[in-house]
Amino acid sequence: MDFPKDLKYTKEHEWVKLDGNVATVGITDYAQDSLGDVVYVELPQEGGTVTKNEPFGVVESVKAVSDLYSPISGSVTEVNDAIVDTPEAINEDPYGDAWMIKVDVASLDELDDLMSADEYQKFIEEEK
Repeated sequence: MDFPKDLKYTKEHEWVKLDGNVATVGITDYAQDSLGDVVYVELPQEGGTVTKNEPFGVVESVKAVSDLYSPISGSVTEVNDAIVDTPEAINEDPYGDAWMIKVDVASLDELDDLMSADEYQKFIEEEK
């Protein structure tokens, strides 16, 4: 499993990478591995809003359907339409090309609740 140190993580297995006031959001390597082969992704519209800890989309695999939970609140500035067309990319590159949305963060303080890579790794080891 890969846990990039420059990211923040949620207990729902999403990751966040902050660049200024814009957060890129995706699902973790652990999440994609647990789901199995991803076959469908539903994401919000650009220009919409997301709310911390609320669902913003759906990912479906051959094993399960799971809600995607937003790690932060704000306005969706960009949606990765490429993974809607080729959802299997999530299994191949969850931290790179398979990011899901970019959000103009409403409050940077919300990032304080997220886990570091080491904390996330410990969390999933305890969850097993």
